Amino acid sequence: MVAVMQTNMGELEDSTVRPKVTDAKGILKQNRQFLDYFWDIAKPEREIRLKAIEDLIEHLKQSEKPDELKYSLKRLVDGLSHTREDARSGYSVALAQLLSVFEEISLKSTLDSVKEKHNLQTAKKKFIRNAAFGNFFAVLALSQSTRLHKEPQVMLECVQLLQSLSRYREHLRDLPRKTMVDILSETSKEVFEEVLLSALQSDLTSALNTPEQLELLLVTMQKFPSALKPKKLKKLLGTTAVITKENMPKLVEVLKTAARSVKKDNILPPVAFDLLQASLREDNFEMFWNEAIIKGMLSEMPGPTHYLGFRLLGASLPLLSVPELEFVLSGDVMRYYGQHMLSAQLAYRFKFAPEMEKYVSEFMQGCPDADKQLVVALCFTQLTNQGYPVVPSSWKVLEHMDLCALQQYVEWLMKAFCKPQLEKCLDFSTRRQKGNQESEVESDSCVARFRKWIVQRLSFIVENHQIKKEEGLVMKMARFIFFHAFFDVKKPTPEIPETVQALSVPIDQQTRATISSAFYGLLQGLNSMAVLGDSPEAERLNSRRILGVKADGSMWIYCVVQYATTLLNQSKHVQSVQTLSPEQRQGWDSMLESVEALRKKAKKSSSPEHTAFQHLFLLVGIQMFKAPDESLELLNDLRTCVEKAQAKKSKKKKEPHWVEVVVEILLSLLSQPSRLIRSVCKAVFSRICPHLTQEALSSILNVLDPNKDEDESGVMVTDEKEKEKKRKRNEEDKQDDEEEEDEEGSDSSSSDDGDEDEAMEEGKEVDQKFRLDLMKVLQGQNALATEDDGSDEEELDDAGMMKLDGSLAALFLEQKKKIQAKKDEKDRLRKEKVLVRDFRIKVLDMVEMFLSKQGSSALVLGMVEPLLSVIENGMSSETSQQEQDFLRRAADIFRNRLCRAKYYCRETDGREAELHEMLERLIGRAQKLTDSSVSLYYFSAALYVLKVLRGVVSEQDSLRLMGKVDVERVTTCFRNALTSFLTKRKSPLTGAMFIDLFSRFPVLCVNMLDTAVENITAGVREHQQGQACLMVLRALQSKDVKNLMSDAQGTELHQKVVDQLTKVDFSPFNVHTLILFKALELCQHLVRSVHNQKMPVNLELLQKVLKSINAEGSLQKPGQLEDTYWSVMKLFYILKPKMEKVKKVVEAEQTEETTKKKKKKGFLPETKKRKNRKKPTVLEGKETPETPEGASGEKKKKNKKRKQQGGEGEETQNQPATKKAKTQQQQNKKKKKKGGQQEADGK
Repeated sequence: MVAVMQTNMGELEDSTVRPKVTDAKGILKQNRQFLDYFWDIAKPEREIRLKAIEDLIEHLKQSEKPDELKYSLKRLVDGLSHTREDARSGYSVALAQLLSVFEEISLKSTLDSVKEKHNLQTAKKKFIRNAAFGNFFAVLALSQSTRLHKEPQVMLECVQLLQSLSRYREHLRDLPRKTMVDILSETSKEVFEEVLLSALQSDLTSALNTPEQLELLLVTMQKFPSALKPKKLKKLLGTTAVITKENMPKLVEVLKTAARSVKKDNILPPVAFDLLQASLREDNFEMFWNEAIIKGMLSEMPGPTHYLGFRLLGASLPLLSVPELEFVLSGDVMRYYGQHMLSAQLAYRFKFAPEMEKYVSEFMQGCPDADKQLVVALCFTQLTNQGYPVVPSSWKVLEHMDLCALQQYVEWLMKAFCKPQLEKCLDFSTRRQKGNQESEVESDSCVARFRKWIVQRLSFIVENHQIKKEEGLVMKMARFIFFHAFFDVKKPTPEIPETVQALSVPIDQQTRATISSAFYGLLQGLNSMAVLGDSPEAERLNSRRILGVKADGSMWIYCVVQYATTLLNQSKHVQSVQTLSPEQRQGWDSMLESVEALRKKAKKSSSPEHTAFQHLFLLVGIQMFKAPDESLELLNDLRTCVEKAQAKKSKKKKEPHWVEVVVEILLSLLSQPSRLIRSVCKAVFSRICPHLTQEALSSILNVLDPNKDEDESGVMVTDEKEKEKKRKRNEEDKQDDEEEEDEEGSDSSSSDDGDEDEAMEEGKEVDQKFRLDLMKVLQGQNALATEDDGSDEEELDDAGMMKLDGSLAALFLEQKKKIQAKKDEKDRLRKEKVLVRDFRIKVLDMVEMFLSKQGSSALVLGMVEPLLSVIENGMSSETSQQEQDFLRRAADIFRNRLCRAKYYCRETDGREAELHEMLERLIGRAQKLTDSSVSLYYFSAALYVLKVLRGVVSEQDSLRLMGKVDVERVTTCFRNALTSFLTKRKSPLTGAMFIDLFSRFPVLCVNMLDTAVENITAGVREHQQGQACLMVLRALQSKDVKNLMSDAQGTELHQKVVDQLTKVDFSPFNVHTLILFKALELCQHLVRSVHNQKMPVNLELLQKVLKSINAEGSLQKPGQLEDTYWSVMKLFYILKPKMEKVKKVVEAEQTEETTKKKKKKGFLPETKKRKNRKKPTVLEGKETPETPEGASGEKKKKNKKRKQQGGEGEETQNQPATKKAKTQQQQNKKKKKKGGQQEADGK
């Protein structure tokens, strides 16, 4: 296809003109409106469908035309099998409304037309689904027409049709059964007995053969119990009930068939649930469960039958009584479910646990009986595998548990912890565990596993805020876990309820460590818990979003500390697992005194300091049971901080401020891996943020400074002894490195022994000291050959060899220990590095908290450069996941919490020179970097400093006033950066940075606009020139820039821009470059502004330059660049010429050339060639490869075969050209290979 101008349109042939259609009577318009109703009925929008149905019925009422009514009925029947679900439902509703309004339409004829139109017997395979839906929605429309009960024969046909549709379950699922139930529910008893019962006699008689027939019987028994009495059932089934021992084998087969039919749907077959209900009505539930489910379903291999039993178990929970629940939940079905839970842990296996959890959750929500809830919770808890419950400890089902049932459940858990009765649990073992005799777990280990799970379940109940509980129950669980984590019972006493229940098996050390860690996790949940209860005090505290306190205002951790004090004072009855020394006990008592003093002061005048110090005292104090020495030291420091904070004046000026000491304590606490400590430190730091000093902030930033060592930054709290150990280790590492270098030099000049080769194979380095020791051992036993030794010297005797072997074994064992020690040291250093990074991530919480709480503080300015250094060093450091998380977090805090913060520092009195120097440093650093992403952060920081210097300006004078900014100095700084960006080939700065500067500070934009205009042509590269055009365009589009410039300045600026654009090189070589596109956008805005504002700007030269771009017609094709060009030329009243497409005439010369090329192929004379010979196609630019002489014999054989194959040549002639070319190439390759083989054989 080629394009020609409009002047060549006369060469095209005239197209035929159709006669004009007239609609004088409006018949077409009327029919069009009538047909639109059916289009709207099929639309996806529900409102449009309903409106179209109403309009159609109203139109048919008013028109009273039998043809339209007949057409509507036919159209709606046809639409029942539509491919879209919304369309099917729309046509079904419309048909139901049509039948209910126009009673003259016979239901019998309508159903016959449906069966004829959507015949399932004659429909093709690909239309079976649509036909099934058409039949179903037809029956649904008939049932919704409210006329079906008036015509029993039609109702009978509908029921029979629904029965036949049950075979298409993969399409219709459970819809036919539900519709049948709806039809039967609307049917009267008389109609059922007179019409339906006799018609369904055969189906009811063979009810035990298929799931569909059995389901029909069960539904009929449920809806019409008086019609199917035991005598009637005796005639139908031969038994007076459905659930009998005689019927059980058939029922089992029916259930198996139903289970396999819903294998892909993962649902409970309705017939199974109906059988369950029938067994309950007939009081044969236990027989049904034992015979049909346990002996029938579970006897098969794990699969659909097992899942049916599990689903029936979950669905039966709301229907059973307490004894029946105990019977079901303590049987084999639960045991098989537990085995499935363990075997389904692999990723690729089907997991039934979510379904069971959903069943139990629905039961808990809908069951008001606390006894039933308790039975279900206990039975699932007692399903254990070698002592460990299968159900996870964090079970969301408990969220719907009644408070009374929850209290009884917690009591049972505590009692089971003290005296576990595993023989009452439903314990099981997997096949692998049974087969492996060594895996038998002792009773003590089973008890330990059970206790660990109980503690985790209690912690989950406390930590989950969705579970309804009271303060007394929460405190009871917290006391229980704390007591068994850190104390033992000496003598029971009623004052301490936890001592009343004696332990049947002592708690081992590993279990106690698990309970201890669970307790500190529980404290984390208590610290973040909302106030419990519905009292006015609780509502008042919750409205203030106060967490971690009780309704009376006391903290949960304070209550736990009081309980701990009670236990410490009862030394006759209880004993601490870790005995506290007198100093530690004294520290504990002094901590309590400090807390009580702070509580008294908080009651008089509430202050964030008092609450913060209470948190710290209680947190550090409760840590004394875990690390008493460290806690005691921290308590002493904390007590000193409180005294300094309460003192009005400090006596000693050299001592640090109390906030600094608190910050150091928080940093030392954050070095411990604990969620509780992290949350408490965060809460405490938020309260002391207003009192933070520059030294305290510096200690936080020093941790993040990557240029400082770990010891200097305070990352790890170490003693002097540990520092000396580190120095010794560093010296030893240096010595080892030197020895390894010497060893490499000696290895190059000497040969290796066999032992050294083995060491090298294992990747172990042999140092020089080991080499010398080895030589000494060998020389001492005269086993080392020397130059003076002869070759015929006698070998060592057996005693000497044994002695030598012992010496060598000891030497190599010592060397192996050294190598392992080095590996352990490297592993330790790696773990320390991970801990340091984790610690720095936690410290970022404090930085973020300070910026969010004290964003307007002057201390924020001192955080700009340290955070930038963190980001810069993080970009160039290693790329581990933890390092990336740290860098991402730091960059997010810097960008969102600092640069884009709503509140910023406004106290700049006396710091103007300092801020200007910082601004120049930031801009200078941004120009020296190599990474543009890092340079962007420095440039953003410079804009933040500039915003701080400008301060708050009123809206009227916001454009011209710049606050305390030295405009000339700042303009010079940014102008130099802009010049550097536009004149240097490699610059980390980008145009988006300066566009952001121009939009936020229009005054600087006006001052720097001349530099951008000059570089439209002076830019070092086309990219810089394009960016200069973009900057000038954004500046001219800004309203603020226009308001800052007078009319004369604006006219002069526009003229300068026009002059620069006329100097741009628009030669054909640069016609498709970036500079052209950006320049055209600038021209478009420039010309439009000049025309709209009527500026005295000369645009003639610019017009000539733009015309010259399309001198050769290269910008007439469609595209973004071309559209922009012609939109600019349109402003000069020059329109784009219209384009027309015509067919390209095929020249005869090309065919002649191809025939000439084809004639080159072939070696036979013309008289020997076949007329019907298949000629290969010729590829463009390539000649067909010549056939080697050795392949001539192969060709003759193939020709004989082609004669025998008559129709094969015709098929190959009809192949496409590309396929022929590919086959020809493959044949040529084969011929070349065969020809080469023949030549080789001939040689």
